[in-house]
Amino acid sequence: MSQSRVSAEATALLPRDVPVQLVTPAGDHTPDTAYATPDDGALTRAYAALVAGRRINDQCNALVRQGRLAVYPSSNGQEACQIAAAQVLEDTDWLFPTYRDSVSVITRGVAAEDTMVLLRGDWHSGYDPHERRVAPQATPLATQLLHAVGFAHAAKLRGEDTVVLAMCGDGATSEGDFHEAMNFAAVFGLAVVFFIQNNEFAISVPLSRQTAAPSLAHKAIGYGMPGQRVDGNDVAALLSVLGEAVDRARRGDGPSLVEAHTYRMLAHTNADDDTRYREHEAVQAWTERDPLDRVRTLLRDRGALTEELEAEFAEAAERTAAELREAMHAEPVVSPEDLFTHVFAERPASLDAQWHTLQDEISRTEADA
Repeated sequence: MSQSRVSAEATALLPRDVPVQLVTPAGDHTPDTAYATPDDGALTRAYAALVAGRRINDQCNALVRQGRLAVYPSSNGQEACQIAAAQVLEDTDWLFPTYRDSVSVITRGVAAEDTMVLLRGDWHSGYDPHERRVAPQATPLATQLLHAVGFAHAAKLRGEDTVVLAMCGDGATSEGDFHEAMNFAAVFGLAVVFFIQNNEFAISVPLSRQTAAPSLAHKAIGYGMPGQRVDGNDVAALLSVLGEAVDRARRGDGPSLVEAHTYRMLAHTNADDDTRYREHEAVQAWTERDPLDRVRTLLRDRGALTEELEAEFAEAAERTAAELREAMHAEPVVSPEDLFTHVFAERPASLDAQWHTLQDEISRTEADA
């Protein structure tokens, strides 16, 4: 192979210098020759999901303050990434989310109250992954990426038409699991889309202390897959760029890496004090890039979004929040036997003995009461 051909193929894998954008922060349409703008119907559906996602974030933040959730990693400001990741997938595809991707999980069809079981601290996961083809949310950084490529490899061996979208944050790119997953997916030509939500901070560590690369999307070329950068607050661009990557994977052309440039508007979690590592002015500057405002403006200007539709979307979002609030305020019914039920497939005699001992203690306590 000639040097010029190698150079051309390598160049084709590189991301753009400027992230793909189809709708400006002011709500103006900016056509792109390579990426088609979704039609008004798709954007209206995305806007409805954005309204619901913002309301879910607000409700969960309130539930944390009320002690009804143990922790909540908010995706406030990142809702466009959350919505697009779920909406570009077919029913047969799989989503592998992180701990911050609750809105994406809910958009995929998992009930909000089931999604929050993990963050309430009741169970490791509150939903059946196979029902909506959503893997359990992962708290450790980047471990879900290895699970995602393993799943995609199995699907390929079975001859299934399955695309896997694996989500992660910028902090996950500093983990070895990220690089192992990228390399494995590329070598075996797997139908995986790696989706990085670059919100500029791995808890308190800024991106500049995580990588010296021009962008996180540039890491793709080292594994022989294409990388692309996209405005992470532009739901239209996200739907187009992620949709193209999903289509490419489904054609059998292998994995892709998409980096979304966005910003975490709130603290890492309720246990984090973000004022210790970033300035208030820097956060406020991103309010002008709000993902809801820009697509709302575009759709209003086109006449595709009426006051009646907006009211309908707001009411639906409020119903979701109310159902979630009611579910989280109800005290969970727990059984002491659950401590023993899910340890072994077949409970050994030693564990049975412990359970009987606990039963005796419970019986004596109830009798004394």
